[in-house]
Amino acid sequence: MPFRFPIIEPDPGHTKLRLSSEGLEAIKRITNPIAAVSVIGPYRSGKSFLLNQLLSLSCYEGFGVGHMRDTKTKGIWVWGTPLELDINGVKTSVFYLDTEGFESIGKSNVYDDRIFALATVLSSVIIYNLPETIREADISRLSFAVELAEEFYGRSAGQDVAFEPAKLLWLIQRDFLQGKSVQQMVNEALQHVPNSDGNKNIDQVNQIRDSLAIMGDNSTAFSLPQPHLQRTKLCDMKDGELDPIYVKKREQLKELVASIIRPKIVQGKSLNGKEFVAFLEQILEALNKGEIPSTGSLVEVFNKGILERCLKLYSEMMAKLRLPLPEKSLQNVHESSKGETMKSFDEQHFGRHHAKRSVMQLDEEIEKVYKNFIMANEYQSAKLCEALYTRCEDRMDQLQVLRLPSMAKFNAGFLQCNQSFERECVGPSKANYENRMIKMMGKSKSSFIKEYNHRLFNWLVAFSLVMVVVGRFIIKFILIEIGAWILFIFLETYTRMFWSAESLYYNPVWHFIVATWETLVYSPILDLDRWAIPLGFVVVILVVYWRCYGGRKNGSRWLLPLYNNHKGGTDRPRTD
Repeated sequence: MPFRFPIIEPDPGHTKLRLSSEGLEAIKRITNPIAAVSVIGPYRSGKSFLLNQLLSLSCYEGFGVGHMRDTKTKGIWVWGTPLELDINGVKTSVFYLDTEGFESIGKSNVYDDRIFALATVLSSVIIYNLPETIREADISRLSFAVELAEEFYGRSAGQDVAFEPAKLLWLIQRDFLQGKSVQQMVNEALQHVPNSDGNKNIDQVNQIRDSLAIMGDNSTAFSLPQPHLQRTKLCDMKDGELDPIYVKKREQLKELVASIIRPKIVQGKSLNGKEFVAFLEQILEALNKGEIPSTGSLVEVFNKGILERCLKLYSEMMAKLRLPLPEKSLQNVHESSKGETMKSFDEQHFGRHHAKRSVMQLDEEIEKVYKNFIMANEYQSAKLCEALYTRCEDRMDQLQVLRLPSMAKFNAGFLQCNQSFERECVGPSKANYENRMIKMMGKSKSSFIKEYNHRLFNWLVAFSLVMVVVGRFIIKFILIEIGAWILFIFLETYTRMFWSAESLYYNPVWHFIVATWETLVYSPILDLDRWAIPLGFVVVILVVYWRCYGGRKNGSRWLLPLYNNHKGGTDRPRTD
C-alpha cells in the first residue's frame, strides 16, 4: 500500500482542480490538530527530492522524483504518515505536501495560480524552492499571497482572523552567495525597480515588493547548497556520499521548519482531519469559480457564514414586530435593524478590499427579507381593516332597523365606529379603507335620516292609537284618551291638510316632538330601544296587578276623572 496519496488532481483540461478521495480519507482519520508544510516552486526544481530529505526518506520510499520516474507530481500529493510534533504543549500532526511545479509544458498559468493559491491557504509553512536566484517572475507568483495578507491578516487586535497566514520560507538552492547572506539576497530582490517609463507590469511587481517587505515578520530566508554535482544519481546516494556542507545545512533546515510550524488556525480554532478536509473543500470551490482564482472568491467563502448569521439577526429583530404597522414605523424599524446588522457584519467580516461584494450581497438579502415583511404588513393591514370595516357596516345596518328610531343613538354608533376604525386600523391599507368607510358611512347616514322622520311619524301615530286603547279600556283615564285622540287627529288630518311632508319635518312643532322623543328614547343612561320589551313587560304586570288588586284596596279616589261602572246596570254614562 503506498504512503503517498493525491488530495488534489487536475481536471482533464488541466485548468481547474478537483478533490481526490483517496488521500482525503487518510487525512479525515486524524484527530489531532493538523499543520501542513508545502513545497512550491518551478517545474523540475527538486521539490520532491527536498521533501524526501525533510522526511528522511529515500526516493524509492517517498515522493517520486521527476527525472527517475514517470509518475511525476500532478496536482497536490500528501505523505500519508504525518509527523507527530509537540508544538507549545499541543500534539500536532504535520503533513508534508508536494505540489505540481510551475511553468511546465501543457498547462495554463491559471492552473499554476490555482495550485499556488490552494497551497498558500492550506499550509502553515510554505517553502518557496528556488534554484540559484530570485527572478521577477518568482516575485509575481507571490501576488496571491500578498492579496491574502491584505485581505485576511490585517484584522484588528482581539478579532479572529479567517486563517493564520502561512510562514513563507525562501529556500535558495545555491552554492555561492558572493559574500551576501541569503536574507540580504532576498531583501535586494524585494527592493523597488526604477520605472521611469511607467511600465504597468513593473508597477505591479513593485507593489508586491512593498507588500512582501511589510510581511517581513512572517517570512524568512535560507540557503541550501547543491547536495552533489551528479544530480541524476542523487536518489542512489547515501548521506556519506553527499556534500557534508549540504547535509549540515539540511539538518539545520529541518530544525528551522520544525520551529516555525504551527497548527492550522481557521476562525480562531485549530483543525482536526475532518475539519481540515471540509476547509479544503470550501477553498477549492472558491478558487475554481470564474476564469481565474481570486481572493474575492475566498472572501465570499469566509464571509458566507457571517452573512447568514447577520441576516438571521436582522430577521429575528424584524420578527419581533407585531404587524400591522404604519408604513413609516415599519420603515424606521427596518432602517434601525439594518443599521445594527450592517454594524455587526462590519465588526466580523473578513476582507478589506473585496468585502464590498459581501456587503452588497447582505444588503440585497436584507432588502428581500424586508419586501416579505412589507407584503406581510400589507396583508395583515388589509385583514384588520377589512374586519373593522365589516364590523362598522354591520353596526350601521343594525342602527337602520332600530325598533325605536333614535338620531342620538345613530350618531353615537356612527361616532363610535369612526373612532374605533381610526384608532385600530393601521398600515398601508388604512387610506384605502378610510375612503370606503367615508362612502359607506355617508350612505348609511343619508339612508337613516331619510327614513327617520317617516318612521318616527308612524311610531307617533301608532303610539296615539295605543294610548287611546290604554286610556279607555285599561287605565280608564279620560284625559289620556282625549289627549291620544287629539294627537292622532293632529297627525293624520291637520298635518296632511295644512303641511306637506317636507314642511312638517322643518316645523318648530315637529322639532319639539323630535326633541321630546329623543329625550325619552335614548340617553347615555337609558337606551329605551334596548329596554323597551323588558320595560313593557313590567308595565303590563303592574297594570294587571293594579286592575286585579289595586281598586279593591284604594277605592275610587283618583286625581284625574275616569270611567265609573254602576253596579247592576249595563249603561256606562260618562261622569265629569
